[in-house]
Amino acid sequence: MSKVPVKLLIIGAGSRGATYAEFAKIHPDRVQVVGVAEPRAHYRDSLAQQYDVPTEHIFTTWEDAAALPRFADAVIIATQDAMHAAPAIAFANLGYDILLEKPMATSLHDCQRIVDAVEKNDVLFAVCHILRYRNFTQQLKKIIAEGTLGEIVSIQHLEPVGYWHQAHSFVRGNWRNEQESAFMLLTKSCHDVDWISYIMDSKCESVASFGTLKHFRQEEMPEGAGERCLDCSVEPSCVYSAKKIYLGRVQRGETGWPVDILTPDTTEAGVTKALREGPYGRCVYRCDNDVVDNQVVIMQFAGGKTAAFTMTAFNDTMERKTRIFGTKGDLYADGSKVQIFDFMTDKITTFEIPDDSTEHLTGHGGGDYALMDHFIMALATRDRKFIFSGPQATLESHTIVFAAEQARKEKRVVTLDS
Repeated sequence: MSKVPVKLLIIGAGSRGATYAEFAKIHPDRVQVVGVAEPRAHYRDSLAQQYDVPTEHIFTTWEDAAALPRFADAVIIATQDAMHAAPAIAFANLGYDILLEKPMATSLHDCQRIVDAVEKNDVLFAVCHILRYRNFTQQLKKIIAEGTLGEIVSIQHLEPVGYWHQAHSFVRGNWRNEQESAFMLLTKSCHDVDWISYIMDSKCESVASFGTLKHFRQEEMPEGAGERCLDCSVEPSCVYSAKKIYLGRVQRGETGWPVDILTPDTTEAGVTKALREGPYGRCVYRCDNDVVDNQVVIMQFAGGKTAAFTMTAFNDTMERKTRIFGTKGDLYADGSKVQIFDFMTDKITTFEIPDDSTEHLTGHGGGDYALMDHFIMALATRDRKFIFSGPQATLESHTIVFAAEQARKEKRVVTLDS
């Protein structure tokens, strides 16, 4: 294993890019951030200062970074979803190893183009399907491999997006509109479809899906609602109030995500200004959102196995919940607790699985840390076994996602090519 720190270039210094860069704070002996490209000055300068990035490697655009000869070992691409394909292909052609934020791209054609580029250039490549890397997931894989449940027959999986998270990201925020980003199943739930495919470890043969934008539309708007929460007579009784979601957090001293997405000035005055002038202060019933707020996906896998996935906004923000049904037992999991019912003994075994969280990287139940740990290990050893979300695995699960959305829109079952 190399004892020299891996040098990283960060493309996109927003929430996700800054999060992955934090691995260098935990393990400066393993990772060094040597470049950043970000169009927004505050986020670009903040990351550059934190990691003492040389001035000549601080860029406004990824194209500026790609115009130079390769100066880092790997690049982390954490731009907006529709901006993944071009930099991924460009940096693959330059010989950079790549960690790409999910989704891989916003069209299946661009996903294939990325896979072709990374395989042609023989670079190490991983997509940030963080759920695969969690200790929790790896322990479930071990339980299944040991035969505790027998053969897996069916999976039920719930992604509880959360009422305020839906309002923040998918009604007021960057992922609200298909033309500006992509459809909900891809931007939010490709994580989960990928996870189901990983757990099932079998070829998906066909898929059907139903989903709607049920609530966050003008027809559901309370009488008398204003354009913005700061000027709305019904705001005090609205569960989606931006004052409640953002200013309430500021008043409790919670100025990280999602508050710091609104503005770099996370004081009460700064957030109030952002709510008055920016997109996050808009009434949730008056936005230009068009992505679904609830969706179900039904999958048929090889060997007669099935899976059902539900994504919904209408819940508390909580851990995903899963049931796995096997021929010898069934399992319930909620991200930390596991219950196994054994058909032979008719007994339930319950245990906790610790996550991988650290002081700096707590997101996704420690998945952020585990992903970076595996990616950096792969770079240091040049061994792909540490990458669980490589190009072909990701392309396969993304194919299911695109097929499911086709099925939803066309109201039919879509058969996947073998």
